[in-house]
Amino acid sequence: MNTLEVTYKDEYAIVQMNRGKVNAINFEMVQDLRDIFGKLGANAEVKGVILTGQPHYFSAGLDLIELFQYDQPQMKDFFVSFGALYLELVQFKKPFISAITGHSPAGGCVLAVTSDNRYMAEGDKYVIGLNEVAVNIQISQNLTEIYAFWMGDGLASRYIMEGKLLSGKEALAAGLVDELVPLENVLERAEKQMQHYMKADQEILINTKAKVRKHLLDKLDLQAENSLAEANELWWKPEIRAKMGAYVESFSSKKK
Repeated sequence: MNTLEVTYKDEYAIVQMNRGKVNAINFEMVQDLRDIFGKLGANAEVKGVILTGQPHYFSAGLDLIELFQYDQPQMKDFFVSFGALYLELVQFKKPFISAITGHSPAGGCVLAVTSDNRYMAEGDKYVIGLNEVAVNIQISQNLTEIYAFWMGDGLASRYIMEGKLLSGKEALAAGLVDELVPLENVLERAEKQMQHYMKADQEILINTKAKVRKHLLDKLDLQAENSLAEANELWWKPEIRAKMGAYVESFSSKKK
């Protein structure tokens, strides 16, 4: 896999996103994540998974520079696959923890909120949140449901409508992350929690996870082609394309 590195421990696996320094999400990374989580889910020797990033970035979100170049069939394929990845992660039966090693806005947050626990690097510079409104991408109903699952309906509604990115302290207060720890200890903290899960009877643990998520899963549209169809349609709206193009041009110029 070009975008991921996988490390196997005694009873669990660590999946590290490794696509450039910011781990921007493109079609290849989505496919790699779907592939590895499918394999780990089916592997009886792997009882849990930790998803992590690189120092300072869990994932900066969608790779808008690359995605802006996709044609309509490619973009539709991306949105369907990304919607499917979200559904596969939120329904992942085994213990699943995110070790958030820095920034995690938009698409990075989409990945993180599907996990059972989120341990985030402390520091005022790091942010997390579903800021789709702010970057002119249509959020799905499925995403609003999981945000509310962690934070409650009222707070989730306000933050989504604002397109707000939360500092670590704000995310902790809202219930979006479990704990803030020094960057160098984020993965260690996630492994400590995973090792705690490994002490439990695995059938009971899996059954219990299914029960605590039942009401969330009952609210979701489990058809991946439906969940982000609206986002795909609005992606091609001329005024949105113009704004996106200006953003991409501005961001590309900064990288030169």
